[in-house]
Amino acid sequence: MALFERQARLCQALADPKRLAIIHLLRDGERSVGELVAALGVRQPNVSQHLMILRELGVVTARRAGNVMRYRLAHPAIGQACDLVRQVLAEQEVIEGGEADA
Repeated sequence: MALFERQARLCQALADPKRLAIIHLLRDGERSVGELVAALGVRQPNVSQHLMILRELGVVTARRAGNVMRYRLAHPAIGQACDLVRQVLAEQEVIEGGEADA
């Protein structure tokens, strides 16, 4: 698959607010599905579905710790890229006179 096609698939997957929130949470380190569920306030099947998509694209990796799956970013640069986009959007909002959210 051509690089631009892979990039488009990744950007499409990142176009979901829940997936972006998962990436944001994983920036600081590994988390279990249960920890992500608690932090996001979303049901476990929904979080697992989002993690499966991110895992298929190589955004996150998983390891088993006993009977718990723990997820982390496959490449820290993905978190940095998302942070950069959020920073640009926050700056645009300030320039346009709006309030940037956290």
